[in-house]
Amino acid sequence: MNQSFLYTALSLTAYSPPGLLNYVFFVLCLLLDPNLLKPMYTFLLHLALNGIVGSCAVCPKVMQSLLSRDPFMSYGGCLLQVLFVNVYGSCAYAILAVMAYDRYISICKPLQYHTIITPGRVRVLLAAAYLFPVGLSAVQVYLTSQLPLCRFAVNKMFCDNLVVVKLACFRRDLDNAYGLFIVCSLVLFPFVCVLLSYMQILSVSWRASKASQRKALSTCAPHLIIFINFSTIILYSVLYNRRDSVSVLGNFLNSTLFALLPPLFHPLVYGLRTKEIQRSIQKLLLAAPPRPGPAPPHLRVVPVDRSPHPASRRLGS
Repeated sequence: MNQSFLYTALSLTAYSPPGLLNYVFFVLCLLLDPNLLKPMYTFLLHLALNGIVGSCAVCPKVMQSLLSRDPFMSYGGCLLQVLFVNVYGSCAYAILAVMAYDRYISICKPLQYHTIITPGRVRVLLAAAYLFPVGLSAVQVYLTSQLPLCRFAVNKMFCDNLVVVKLACFRRDLDNAYGLFIVCSLVLFPFVCVLLSYMQILSVSWRASKASQRKALSTCAPHLIIFINFSTIILYSVLYNRRDSVSVLGNFLNSTLFALLPPLFHPLVYGLRTKEIQRSIQKLLLAAPPRPGPAPPHLRVVPVDRSPHPASRRLGS
């Protein structure tokens, strides 16, 4: 690869002139409550941390470019952003697949849950959810970096792999084949795992009592909502990337949906739908020291009248 490409400036033409920028950031951290150290909440914590990685990969540069009249990014910086964007999307899907497996064991094999979902198994699942996406994404970025550039205008608010490939003078069969392998490994395979898990959950719940069905629904609803939401966003981003010409509004919408909505939406869904998290938040908010008030009746100090009794005064007179 020609090293001079790493310092080539790419023009980000998707940005409009500087205007009012409203940026809201919310991070929910629930490590203080021991009841939330269960495997499901450990996976949820990593999903939230992965969302922060995605926001940090996109938002700082977007915010800087929004306030700049001539937004530019080095080619090396663009490739680095591609890597973190890929890691964010693929790790999120992998963690969602692991969470679906956890729900499957919890509902379909409740008596074996603690023997299957052990702390060691949790660490192995999380390691796989990170190592495979990071390794495969790094190889894809390396292959993309070997392509010579013939264009330098990026009609998008941030860089992704397809955007950079469109700047190349030509496309190789190896890049196309590896891109298809990435989609099958990091998107299609987790999607099928989640689908199979919920098919098994539905089959078991269908034969259970009404109370068990309601419990299974309340247990799986937050994860299912998040999975459908993230899958819709990924599908929209893929279709969006296939378009050659997009509007400024379309760029803003895609960036917001991909980098801002999931990190804000996912903890909020679990906070509203999960009773343990609700109780933890209430405990956190109500843990203020009590204000001083009147003492209980059995602890009150009653003043003693030490003046002589009237009868004593009469006897002594």
